[in-house]
Amino acid sequence: MQKIVTNLWFDGRVEEALDFYFSIFKNSKLNSVSRYGDAGPGPKGEILVANFELEGQEFTIINGGPGFPHSPAMSLLVNCQDQAEIDYLWERLSDGGETSQCGWLIDPFGVQWQIVPADLERLMQSENSDATERVMEALLKMTKLDIAELEKAYNDE
Repeated sequence: MQKIVTNLWFDGRVEEALDFYFSIFKNSKLNSVSRYGDAGPGPKGEILVANFELEGQEFTIINGGPGFPHSPAMSLLVNCQDQAEIDYLWERLSDGGETSQCGWLIDPFGVQWQIVPADLERLMQSENSDATERVMEALLKMTKLDIAELEKAYNDE
């Protein structure tokens, strides 16, 4: 069991969200489900809480009602190994949602995601401050991140 688990609060559409995430992340599984019974407060049979995994990361999803909408203050960051993975996740997760600056997107359920190259930390934390400045300038011009362009910015003298 993972010590710290991200809990996603939803207002309905839990089963639809799980189907959506499972269709995108091939390494996914549903670990447990609790459903509303006769006592409610949600409709009988609808998911109350589900525990699941995406790429080995554990999550809990709760159908808690309208009290707490998703916010950009909390996002899920995906470290991608190559441009193909960035392109795939960007297209799939943003389908029906919206894209934003610097590799951020909002999926159709309002969950915030950051789709970034796994090597971004190296590019942003170099001892060469000119290189990191160039990378930041390039990054700020992008919506979906382009690894080749970020590497070019890093290597330009």
